[in-house]
Amino acid sequence: MRRRLLPAALLLPLALLLTACGGNSSAGTDTDGTGSVTLDVGDQKGGSEAILRAAGELENLHYKIKWSTFTSGPPLLEAVNARAVDIGGVGNTPPVFAAGAGSKITVVAAWHGTSRGDTILVPKGSALTRPQQLKGRSVAVAQGSSAHYQLIASLRAAGLSLSDVKVTYLQPADALAAFTSGKVDAWAVWDPYTSQILQAGQGRVLTTGDGVTNGLTFQVAAPAALKDPEKAAAIKDYLARLRRATAWVYDHQEEWAKVWAKDTGLPYEVALASVKRTNSTRVAVAVDKPLVASEQRIADAFTELKLIPKKVDFADFVDPRYNGDLPPSTTPAKD
Repeated sequence: MRRRLLPAALLLPLALLLTACGGNSSAGTDTDGTGSVTLDVGDQKGGSEAILRAAGELENLHYKIKWSTFTSGPPLLEAVNARAVDIGGVGNTPPVFAAGAGSKITVVAAWHGTSRGDTILVPKGSALTRPQQLKGRSVAVAQGSSAHYQLIASLRAAGLSLSDVKVTYLQPADALAAFTSGKVDAWAVWDPYTSQILQAGQGRVLTTGDGVTNGLTFQVAAPAALKDPEKAAAIKDYLARLRRATAWVYDHQEEWAKVWAKDTGLPYEVALASVKRTNSTRVAVAVDKPLVASEQRIADAFTELKLIPKKVDFADFVDPRYNGDLPPSTTPAKD
């Protein structure tokens, strides 16, 4: 992807994270290894490939990796369902929507981190100071994203419901434009958008997801890949490398921010702020019963709002075989 010198506000749609909606995939690069097995991995700009390469975890592979780049989690999971991708990373909400659609997906690994980067932002000059004041106001959010659930949970914590606000479903690029031009009163979003707005002095945080959302991200595999002994073994090794790389970020925040900024086109200052606020807090945790229960609450909330057509039993979409000796999902992330 060719990069141009664009204003920071126009760079973010090229990136980002594991929790947005919509978008398409594109062919990525291959990671050469030995052996005859090729693991098809779904990724996003500045995602798994970048962090693995920065941490030196793509060396001495006994299998090959074919990377496919997606703009967000939902289309990545569509590719997993279609068996075009063996495994890929997403946030806490896309698997719930995929499960509600009856997709063939299996959560095989999880990370827990702070939800401080998941925010409801208001313009700098806004009169709003408390979430309760959102009643009757317009809020932009990407439908089906982690921010969508964060908005629901934050409103509930404030004694409000989704029907108490004027929800405007916008993808991040459009929401960014609407927010900065004053067309919406608030924006429910995640990092690095949060860091971009704060670093540019264009807004402030009304509330965060801390204490109201679970802070989980996942690696999701295709059931067919898990049934293939060679691919299942490659997935085990891949997850071990990804866990080590994620832990590496904690002690190499500036180094990772430089790599991430280069890979996504984010300004370094925004990347570093996002790394410190969000990315460096993630720790690998077990796919266990508390995790399933937490995701089930998200599924039930969307079912209750009729945003998912039927009740989802999230336990049917997880496989704990790669847990090893990981801590339980209730273990707090590093702050």
